[in-house]
Amino acid sequence: MKNQELTLLYVFNAIMTEGSITRAAERLSMTQPAVSNSVARMRQIWNDPLFIKKGRNIEPTSYALSLWNQVRSPMYELSNAVRDSHFDPGESKREFRIAIPDATLELIWQSLVCELEKCAPGIDLHAVPYATETAFNQLRQAHVDMAIGMLTEHDHSLRSRWLFDSHQTLAMRSDHPLAGQPLSLDDFIAAKHLMVSMAGTARNIVDSALSRQGLKRRVAVTVNHFPAVPKLLRTSDLIATIPDIATYDEDFKDGIWMTAPPLDVDRTSLYLIWHTRHDRDPSIIWMRDLVERVTKARWADLNDAMAEAGQTASSG
Repeated sequence: MKNQELTLLYVFNAIMTEGSITRAAERLSMTQPAVSNSVARMRQIWNDPLFIKKGRNIEPTSYALSLWNQVRSPMYELSNAVRDSHFDPGESKREFRIAIPDATLELIWQSLVCELEKCAPGIDLHAVPYATETAFNQLRQAHVDMAIGMLTEHDHSLRSRWLFDSHQTLAMRSDHPLAGQPLSLDDFIAAKHLMVSMAGTARNIVDSALSRQGLKRRVAVTVNHFPAVPKLLRTSDLIATIPDIATYDEDFKDGIWMTAPPLDVDRTSLYLIWHTRHDRDPSIIWMRDLVERVTKARWADLNDAMAEAGQTASSG
């Protein structure tokens, strides 16, 4: 392969990673016309349009996708080979992108930012919306550096560390007709349910648990983020079964009655997930360790607070 084609592959990799010629130019510290000229040379040399304009976005052709599947890992390894293997967080100007659910963001982001301000003030941290349906492809396509969420796909391209398990809590407004008393499974099924669904689907692990018993509930309302839940519960007869992690905030608890659901629901296990290409990247290793430490510490604090609140309620 000629040196010119190696240079074009470098530009091609940036465009595929960013999904935009403009962002690729920023990533490469090049002008947009220079990147556009490189694309024109790619099209001529590789005899393929490579990128089709769709509105303000571009869509790679089948050839471009096939080519990137072949070159992105070697390109990353080459970049690592020539990059200084030493990483000093105190001097680094690196940017990290983490796909993270909003409930987990509420739990750890403030603590994570505080840690970065103390020991790595030059590092930029960007949260990317997490959805199970897209997070793993975001990792494979290098759109994010890591993700925090459920591990629903297993293959050789992904690595993971377990962070914590979250149980499910049933929540409703304090003056709901079902509040303040033991809840039967029949009452649970008959109620109107609110569900958090990042993809808009009306089924989750609660429905799987009911299905094992030949039962079904009515999901009357879905939302795509947890902060919307308490306000909807306070002003309706909806009930919601959600992970403990989403209920710790005092603003959530105001006017809300919570109890255990009247059926066995699988725990939600959250993992820190990354692509194998980052296994030996010292900056990613450092950030993984920091995210793991902060997350487990915040989860332990939350459990201690919940246990203390339970003891206070029992003594009262």
